[in-house]
Amino acid sequence: MQKRPNRINGHDSGVYRQRFKQIFVIVCIALSILILRMWHLQVIKGEEMTQRSETNSIRICKIRPLRGLIMDRHGNVLVDNQPSFDIVFIPDKNRDLKLVAGKLKSLYQEQSIPLAEDLGRVHEDKSFAPVRLDKNVDVKKLALIETRSLDFPGVSIDVVPTRQYLYGEMMAHLIGYVGEISRAELEKHDPNDYEAGDIIGKYGIERFFDSYLKGQSGADEVEVNAHGKKIRSLRKIEPAQGYNLHLTIDAALQQTAWDAFEGRPGAAAAMDTRTGEILALVSSPSFDPNLFNGGISHQEWKKISSNPFHPMEDRAISGQYPPGSTYKLVVAAAALEEGIITPETTVYCDGTFHLGNRMFRCWQKKGHGRVNLHRAIVESCDVYFYNLGKQLGVDKIAYYAKAFGFGNPTGLPLAREKGGIVPTREWKLARKRQTWQAGETISVSIGQGFNLVTPLQLVSFYSALANGGVLYRPRLVSRIENPDGRVVLKSAPERKGRIPISPKNLKILNYALWGVVNESGGTGYALRRAEQDVCGKTGTSQVVGLPMDERARRAKILSGAYRDHALFVCFAPYNSPEIAVSVIAENAGHGGSAAAPIARKIIDAYFANQKTLLKNPSHRIQPRPLQLPCPIPVRREKSASTLTLNSNQDYNSNQRATW
Repeated sequence: MQKRPNRINGHDSGVYRQRFKQIFVIVCIALSILILRMWHLQVIKGEEMTQRSETNSIRICKIRPLRGLIMDRHGNVLVDNQPSFDIVFIPDKNRDLKLVAGKLKSLYQEQSIPLAEDLGRVHEDKSFAPVRLDKNVDVKKLALIETRSLDFPGVSIDVVPTRQYLYGEMMAHLIGYVGEISRAELEKHDPNDYEAGDIIGKYGIERFFDSYLKGQSGADEVEVNAHGKKIRSLRKIEPAQGYNLHLTIDAALQQTAWDAFEGRPGAAAAMDTRTGEILALVSSPSFDPNLFNGGISHQEWKKISSNPFHPMEDRAISGQYPPGSTYKLVVAAAALEEGIITPETTVYCDGTFHLGNRMFRCWQKKGHGRVNLHRAIVESCDVYFYNLGKQLGVDKIAYYAKAFGFGNPTGLPLAREKGGIVPTREWKLARKRQTWQAGETISVSIGQGFNLVTPLQLVSFYSALANGGVLYRPRLVSRIENPDGRVVLKSAPERKGRIPISPKNLKILNYALWGVVNESGGTGYALRRAEQDVCGKTGTSQVVGLPMDERARRAKILSGAYRDHALFVCFAPYNSPEIAVSVIAENAGHGGSAAAPIARKIIDAYFANQKTLLKNPSHRIQPRPLQLPCPIPVRREKSASTLTLNSNQDYNSNQRATW
């Protein structure tokens, strides 16, 4: 029988065995190489690789966004960003915070470098959250840390954007300042919007418009070595810069108003009578908001808080003062509208007014003689308004005062605005638990007694007198733009209502205000100017009641703390008003001699600036982005499979402006 050939799938078995042997040899060689490589890594390089695996880690680094710029009405930058450098310690299980802080403290002392306040209060932290040992360090400290970096494992230099307030004190109350978010603030806000370590607006515009200014954080996933040094970047999300704010403020006019006070206590407000836009808002004295960058020192805060002139108080919106004779326009309007008087009604002033057993004096000791309403306003005759107040009664005066915007905040988009006090019989009974006295009405009729107003309320009221009776809600922000210049929100003039004065009576009052400045004998005659007709009213508000004895009166007057406050409120030009200004100079004496010159400088500067702008229209300054050299580490993690970022904030371009 013939033997069949040994074939597998049609192939000769010898060929198959030969190929199998070749594959086997190749596999053996590959396995040998792999075993040798593993032996090399585990035995020869074992120690090195073990160290790398234990020390290298993945860190999620938060990149702080640039806050939006703040600019004036002409595009001049008021608040910018600049790079700042912080010394940060990233703890882990192998690093001792107290030990590193102690070594850094010793190094500072060795180099005669002042210790940072935070460095002296460092305590053990059980978490792996970063600890900022020193903020906003100078070049000397930077160089020292960089050259001694091996001595400080876990210590790194962070580059962070810091606010730069270019106009310092003169804009401080208006713009405010920023600071690191506190635990209490974190609890109040949505946790998706803020987290520990974020910079938040603390005061002023920075606080009120923080949601627009703050931007959105970015993140960088990086690999770092044992010393916290970046090896490589794995992935990155760029931060989004905050929106830019364009204010209604005129920086040049603000500067003029600030300089006019020469550091003396007081406040000034300037408003566009046609729109309600705030052109200047000054409170003196003030503070440097740049001191709050990175946290104000204990010494600096003590210096500010112990200042007897209270530089942290915004006198323009929260300073409450008796309005003095500037309030006489309220009483005059009420008397005209109620039909108690006509413009021709006269009163004889001999310098005194008697009510029962009390005698009330006119500021003019010899009296003004027989005066009608016009001359009573021009010469600010107290006796004339004593008579009007007696006939009107306090509740009727209060009705008109509230209709003119007194007694409530104006609605300016700033915190801490006060509403003042408009006294009534009911108010006194509730507040003092006492009945109203007839003599108190007499004091109210000339802006004394319980009356309290703010400079902003005064300028708002006189602006309404100037524009035909429209009360505007004061505006500080004209528009908000994204970093590319696209308008996100734009505000428009908002009418709160009309003051209850007929056009006829309004004309009578405005002509009298013109006479105060432009007629001989007017209490504001020193402010008259040929270029533009100014209408205004002087005021002198009594700080304390003065004794009847002449010698005692002089002694108190000579004491600065007891001197009267000086007030002046005005608008210009007479025929087509554009600007209204209110000025309060604390303990400065008479409004015509102390407050009116400050208002004059503001008025002059405004019209001078207008002429300049007509000849050379200003061009809006384009924001310059700040480039930061490296990201900012915020926490250390052993591993990370995903990169997450808080991005829940949604800027709605259709959102309605409520400011």
